Amino acid sequence: MPKMELTALQPMLAAQKADALSAMNAAELSTERQTAMDYYLGNMSRDMPAQEGRSRAVSTDVQDAVEGLMPSLMDIFAGSDEVVRFEPVGPEDEPAAQQETDYVNHVFMQQNPGFMVLYSFIKDALLQKVGFVEGLVGRRRARGARDLLRSLGGPVHGAVS
Repeated sequence: MPKMELTALQPMLAAQKADALSAMNAAELSTERQTAMDYYLGNMSRDMPAQEGRSRAVSTDVQDAVEGLMPSLMDIFAGSDEVVRFEPVGPEDEPAAQQETDYVNHVFMQQNPGFMVLYSFIKDALLQKVGFVEGLVGRRRARGARDLLRSLGGPVHGAVS
């Protein structure tokens, strides 16, 4: 077997290291997410174990904080008539930008449960350290979402972390 050049070996080892670190980070993130959900639900048994036959400590501080933040965050993201706004590049683009803004806001908030999508998205970001929204572009879902996604190059995603 021929000897591998150092210039070819270094990127391969860097990729292997990155894979190992991402797996380690994913495992750590999974544990942190479970701990956050336990705290949200008031389960303190990990930090304050109860003696047999005794009552357990319950604290809803995390839930109180998350639920207390939600109204303010929802007001920021969904409190106006425009959830999204298209900015014109030049003066000739102003009518088109306004029409695009009106259309996207109508589709998001009127034809879809836009408020609940935002609510779930933000709450997931607070509890799970990441929030995802997936949207399909197009009207013909019955034709086959997979065909539509394949023709468009995949789903449209947004994330907050």
